[in-house]
Amino acid sequence: MIDGVIFDMDGTMFDTERMWATFWEPALAALGLPYREGLAEAARGTAGVTTRNVVRQFYGPDCDAEAIVDSLHRVADEVFFSAPVPKKPGLDALLAWLKARHIPMAVASSSREAMIRHNLDVWGLTQDFTAIVSGQHVAHSKPDPEIFLLTAQKLGVEPSRCLVLEDSYNGVRAGAAGGFVTVMVPDLVPADDEMKRLYTMECASLEEVLEKLKAGEI
Repeated sequence: MIDGVIFDMDGTMFDTERMWATFWEPALAALGLPYREGLAEAARGTAGVTTRNVVRQFYGPDCDAEAIVDSLHRVADEVFFSAPVPKKPGLDALLAWLKARHIPMAVASSSREAMIRHNLDVWGLTQDFTAIVSGQHVAHSKPDPEIFLLTAQKLGVEPSRCLVLEDSYNGVRAGAAGGFVTVMVPDLVPADDEMKRLYTMECASLEEVLEKLKAGEI
């Protein structure tokens, strides 16, 4: 049995990855820039410096990557703060099962803390989590394991006894690098051969994660 659970947010708890992909075009248009095919896919699962580096790959090393990412966040704020984002199927049941067994939970997301807390608050979930760690709290974003290691420390659990739930390649890489029990729950992108070598297990949904936990397979 695991001693703690760390949830990624976008694409794992909430069905937001599809939404992020649509924000790039208006964010760039606001700066008078065209959208370049492949940007949304390349930036998926990144944050901070990594996202800015992706932007530079598409718009050149001298582009104002900071301004582009800031514009992206402004578009996201307009959408995400206007209405609750949809929860992933099985989230409520999984949280209830873990809570009933007093297994501490945390959210570790590359998103900004204000966004994480908003998404949790509107669904009344904030109180379920012992810790909330954002990309703003660490120097290195996923695939570096820093965010998960910091979160496990806040939970008071060892990585080898802590379950990480992730949908993205960089998230799985981070979980594996940190020595966590890493379960991939694919969202927009299926697991490739690298992911299959890295993760502990793959589940099709949070509902399957709960089934595996109940069966003692995680």
